[in-house]
Amino acid sequence: MSTTERPRILVVGGGYVGLYAARRIQKKMRYGEATVTVVDPRSYMTYQPFLPEAAAGSISPRHVVVPLRRVLPKAEVLTGRVTTIDQDRKVATIAPLVGEAYELPFDYLVIALGAVSRTFPIPGLAEQGIGMKGVEEAIGLRNHVLEQLDKADSTTDEEIRRKALTFVFVGGGFAGAETIGEVEDMARDAAKYYKTVSREDMRFILVDAADKILPEVGPKLGAYGKEHLESRGVEVYLSTSMDSCVDGHVVLKNGLEVDAGTIVWTAGVKPNPALARFGLPLGPRGHVDTEPTLQVKGTDYIWAAGDNAQVPDLVGRKGGNENAWCPPNAQHALRQAKVLGDNVISGMRGFPQKEYSHANKGAVAGLGLHKGVAMIVMGKFKIKLKGRLAWYMHRGYHGMAMPTWNRKIRVFADWTLGMFLKREVVSLGAIESPREEFYEAAKPAPAPAAAQEPKKTEAKAS
Repeated sequence: MSTTERPRILVVGGGYVGLYAARRIQKKMRYGEATVTVVDPRSYMTYQPFLPEAAAGSISPRHVVVPLRRVLPKAEVLTGRVTTIDQDRKVATIAPLVGEAYELPFDYLVIALGAVSRTFPIPGLAEQGIGMKGVEEAIGLRNHVLEQLDKADSTTDEEIRRKALTFVFVGGGFAGAETIGEVEDMARDAAKYYKTVSREDMRFILVDAADKILPEVGPKLGAYGKEHLESRGVEVYLSTSMDSCVDGHVVLKNGLEVDAGTIVWTAGVKPNPALARFGLPLGPRGHVDTEPTLQVKGTDYIWAAGDNAQVPDLVGRKGGNENAWCPPNAQHALRQAKVLGDNVISGMRGFPQKEYSHANKGAVAGLGLHKGVAMIVMGKFKIKLKGRLAWYMHRGYHGMAMPTWNRKIRVFADWTLGMFLKREVVSLGAIESPREEFYEAAKPAPAPAAAQEPKKTEAKAS
């Protein structure tokens, strides 16, 4: 890898924070002032709030991802992983998709690895669970659910049908509640095209260890969300957890046992474990410990933000909560990325750093077509909405928060077409192994069985 004499700003992670921070840096940077390098295992950023709608077919999966090279044409985008960081030498070790690992020097460092699914050592979870952190999982979930309907429609075995039509979702936060709401909507629509499968044959179960769902929108709207899901036939079990799910046999701590063909895990997130190898100061839950300026504590050339950072909530601390931290959501990630980008430029030019301070503007959640909850914070007032109006707020906010006008227009076009055209309910499960049919066709044909000569029999003399 060739290096330049210009200082290098290394952005580790091409997610929401990494993409927006790199764009901000390039926007503020003078021509030739520095080289911006973004390293991520994927060549695109995923807008995670739209994954439930992608799983339900309301948005094309291609429209919830943003290609890094197209959005960052002046940056150096490397598809690979940063495995180690030597802070003394200011060198990062890059493991590319193919080939040997190599060292890449840097002058300024941005940590934006985000978070991964928080799992527990539950028997069967690794083999049976489906996460909701990436667009690949959303596509897989959609295909899997529709395949379960195909499976149930193709058999008369009641036990197989019952398992195929049982769907268990673990986690009642934004990801879990929105996903079960969208998937239940899709399954209800899809059932209209099956002669032997109806919505009454399906069983949807939502499980959460807390005593409420959707805690981000407050207890009243969370209670409404629970009642709404239950009115659609979803079983909601709170203050309980899953003990095991070996071979799809789900055992809950409250004693419920059920065979499920689909188990979706959305029970929270945790900082990317790779942070432990970077030698950075970490908080008690594994987040990078930062100052209000988003600088990593004890450094003046490393910044971190988003889900992998422990950022002090200055607004909350002014209110008397000395242990307030910014929650891991898209609202804070977007605003932190902009402040981070400005601070990297200021640090490079020797100017003072700006502290990140942002008051919560509320939260919105969609629970399927024309259904949602929203809490809008305006100063000291909180406006609580539910139903269709909240759903419009959810789509409007996230539609405008989607990076680039290219993707905004595509998402709104999907929604507009959805108003006039019926939802697509076709499963493309074979996409997960596209070469299987070709492989079978290309295998050498078996040799024909040798023709057997008829045995000669001698006629017995009479």
